[in-house]
Amino acid sequence: MADVKLSGVHKYYGNVHAVRGVDLTIADGEFAVLVGPSGCGKSTLLRTIAGLEDPDGGTITIAGAVVNDLRPRERNIAMVFQNYALYPYLTVSENIAFGLRARKTPEIEIRKRVSEAAEMLGIGNFLQRYPRQLSGGQRQRVAIGRAIVRKADLFLFDEPLSNLDAQLRDEMRTEIKRLHHEITTTMIYVTHDQVEAMTLADRIVLLRDGNIEQQGAPLELFEQPRTGFVAGFLGSPSINLIPATFRTNGPGAAVVFQTGGELTLPSAKARPLANMDGRDILVGIRPQHFSRAGGPLREGVVPYSATADLIQPTGTRTFTTIRIGGTDAVAELQAHDVSSHGERIDLAIDLNRVVLIDPASGLVIA
Repeated sequence: MADVKLSGVHKYYGNVHAVRGVDLTIADGEFAVLVGPSGCGKSTLLRTIAGLEDPDGGTITIAGAVVNDLRPRERNIAMVFQNYALYPYLTVSENIAFGLRARKTPEIEIRKRVSEAAEMLGIGNFLQRYPRQLSGGQRQRVAIGRAIVRKADLFLFDEPLSNLDAQLRDEMRTEIKRLHHEITTTMIYVTHDQVEAMTLADRIVLLRDGNIEQQGAPLELFEQPRTGFVAGFLGSPSINLIPATFRTNGPGAAVVFQTGGELTLPSAKARPLANMDGRDILVGIRPQHFSRAGGPLREGVVPYSATADLIQPTGTRTFTTIRIGGTDAVAELQAHDVSSHGERIDLAIDLNRVVLIDPASGLVIA
């Protein structure tokens, strides 16, 4: 296993500055997920770590050794690609063993490692089949098996599940998570899917325009975003962002919407912002922080009456579009909390969890 350290890494493609002086340390045995929108530099950064791209500045260190000048095969890494990268004319067994045979590994050791990897991934019955005879999920298991038998210091995954359907993605996420627990090798995983990032990562590294916007444990980024971009990127459905004005009222404060109406903030939110009276802000309320009102409300939870403009049932939950301050907002409710379009519903909003954002800087202020 190995730790990975990037110091001031840059990468250019002509005039495009794809990676902008990234500093990043990934601990030995950690599962780090690089996530962000298309074009943010996550795949470029992964390929640079792998040696498939040369950095235009900075250093890359794996297991304490600078690897900038080493070829990919000299870095003792294993990489799993989006398109599986299997040899169509080789069997599953031969595909998994390919890298070992290229390194002149003894045949008895090859058979042992292939058998162990196939058993771990549940593909022991497919070893004599060819890739064309496998499903997408089975092909990706073969690609992962080829990486496992290498016993590399570092595993790199470049959007490995993006070609699979939703059910297979769920299954493979579970397999990859279990794999990391079993072999405890350092893993760096690239995805644009924030659900994959949240469910797989020990640590999320969220990139934007070639920079690290924020990094940390999944729930840390979800519950304590530093910028509006982080708040908006993580979470499904996305956080609701509603323009408002911050108003103090003696010891308390409220957010006043441009189309009328206001929500009184809990004292813990209002107290640090006493000098912001009259400032324009964005009020971020996650869909999960709505519920149907019923019974006494605890401190910081306020009532709100709305009309269900759109209903999207998912089975266990129902996503309901309502209006707050003239802006469409999505509330995530229990399956039977709302039944018809146009229904008037009494909601409760947990303002203890609200995110207040400065629209000028994009920074979270509370």
